[in-house]
Amino acid sequence: MKNKILSFQNLIKISKLKRNQNKKIVLCHGVFDLLHIGHIKHFEEAKNFGDVLIVTITPDNFINKGPNRPAFNTNLRLEALQALECIDYVSVNKWATATQTIKSLKPDVYCKGPDYKKKDNDITKKIYEEEKAIKSVNGSLKFTNAINFSSSNLLNNFIKIHTNKQRRYLNYITKKFSFHDIKNLVSKLFAIKVLVIGETILDKYVFCETLGKSGKEPILALREIKTETYYGGSIAISNHLSNFCKSIKLFTMIGQKKEYKNDIMKNKSKNISVNFFYKRNSPTIVKERFVDLINKNKILGVYKINDELINIKQQKEIETQLNKLKGKIDHIIVADYGHGFISEKIARNITKICKSISLSAQLNAANLGMHTINKYKKIETVVINAMELRQEMRDRNSPIKILMKKLTHRIKIKNLIVTTGQDGSILYDKINNKYIECPAFASSVVDKVGAGDAMLAIVSIALNIGIDKHLSLLLGSLAAAQSVESMGNSSFVDKNQMMKAIESLIK
Repeated sequence: MKNKILSFQNLIKISKLKRNQNKKIVLCHGVFDLLHIGHIKHFEEAKNFGDVLIVTITPDNFINKGPNRPAFNTNLRLEALQALECIDYVSVNKWATATQTIKSLKPDVYCKGPDYKKKDNDITKKIYEEEKAIKSVNGSLKFTNAINFSSSNLLNNFIKIHTNKQRRYLNYITKKFSFHDIKNLVSKLFAIKVLVIGETILDKYVFCETLGKSGKEPILALREIKTETYYGGSIAISNHLSNFCKSIKLFTMIGQKKEYKNDIMKNKSKNISVNFFYKRNSPTIVKERFVDLINKNKILGVYKINDELINIKQQKEIETQLNKLKGKIDHIIVADYGHGFISEKIARNITKICKSISLSAQLNAANLGMHTINKYKKIETVVINAMELRQEMRDRNSPIKILMKKLTHRIKIKNLIVTTGQDGSILYDKINNKYIECPAFASSVVDKVGAGDAMLAIVSIALNIGIDKHLSLLLGSLAAAQSVESMGNSSFVDKNQMMKAIESLIK
C-alpha cells in the first residue's frame, strides 16, 4: 500500500500538480474519530464528484467534543483513513476549521455529510465560512446522502471513554433532556443582565529555563525565556459570561495610577461595560508566577499587592454607583478575593440591590486565615473549593457534606457548590436537603488557575434562571474543564465549544 499520508505543504504541491493535469479535486474534512460504515459510504460517494479525493483531519489539540476525545489520536486516525481505497491523500489540518485549508488547496468540490444539509444545525456555524471559502476559489459545496452514523454515539455506547461516574451522570441528563432542550435553555441565558463585582488581577507568567542551583548560594537559578500576561479576577469572570449573556456590567478595582487600564479595556469583550474604582496608595494587583517552560510547573510566586481596605470615601462612591443599579440587574456575581475592595458595609449593600447573588470568596497566599464569607448573608449560590470550606469552618477532619450543611445554615445559602479537584464537585441544595455530585470532565489539566471563576460564572446564571441543578452543575463543570486546559486566563469559556461537547456527550 502506497503512503497516502502527506505533510500539509506536500499536499498543497500535489493539489497544484493534479489541477495542472486537469484532475477534479474533492476535499472532505472532519475529525473522523471512530471510522465507521457511514464515513466509508460518505467518502465513496464524495469520490464520485471528482477524480482525486483528499481527506484532511482536525488535529487533537483543536477537537472540542468533550472529555476523553478524541478517542483515537491524530496518527491512528490518519492510518485508518489511509487504508481506504477510495481516498487518494490524507493530511492533518493546521487550523481549527477547514476554511484556510480550502483556500490553500483550492479544491473543485468541498464535500460534507448529510447532517450538514440543514446548515443552521451546525452549532459552530463554521459551515457558512467554509461555503464562502469554497466559493472564493471557484469551487462548489456538495453534500452526500450516505447513511448517517454518529462517531460520538458509537464511542459513548460501545467504547468506555467515560468513567462509570461520568456515565451515570450523563445518563441522568440524557433521560431528562434532549440536546434541543439544552440548547434552548442555554439560549435563555442571553437575556440575563449581570453585574460582576470584584478585583481585577493580572496574572503574569514568566516562563523560564531551569539552570539549577546557584554556584555560590543555596538558591535556584532560572533563565527567563518569555513573559505572558493574562487578565484574571473579575475581568475573567466577565469575559467567561460574555459568550452567554448580552449585557454585563463590571465594578472592579485597579491601582491609583490606573496602570493597565487601557490593556484591560482592550482585553475585555465588547458587551462588558466597566466602572473602574482606583484604590488609593495601591498598585493594580499583579500576581507573577515563574513557570518551568518545559513541564509548565510553577516554581515561585511574587505578588504586587496592597491588601488594606479601601477608605470610607471610596466605599461611599461604590455604594452610590451600586444604588443606581437597583431594579436594573437580574443577577450579581461577587468575586471577593480578599484584597480590600469589598468591605462589610458594601457586602450588606449588595444584598439590597438584587436578591439573586452568587459568591466566590477565595483563599490565597495573601489572605490565608484572614478572609471569610461571614460578611455575606442570604446568598443564592456560593462556589468554593474543599480547602476553602475547611478553612472557613476551621475544621480539617469532618466529612465535606457535613461542613457544607453547616455553612449553608450559618449564612443562609440556597446552593453551596464545593469543588474537589479531580473528583469533580458537590452541590448542596439547602431547600430540598439534597446533595448532587458531578464528576470532573477535564481531559487534561494544564493549569488550575481560574477554573473556579469559570465554573462560578456559568453555574451562577444557569441556576438563576431555574435550570435543573444537575444540568447547571454539568454546564459549570464543562466551563471549568475548558479553563484548566489552558494556561491561566489565556482563553475564556466558549459557548459553541461547550455545546459541541454536550452534543457529543449525550449522543
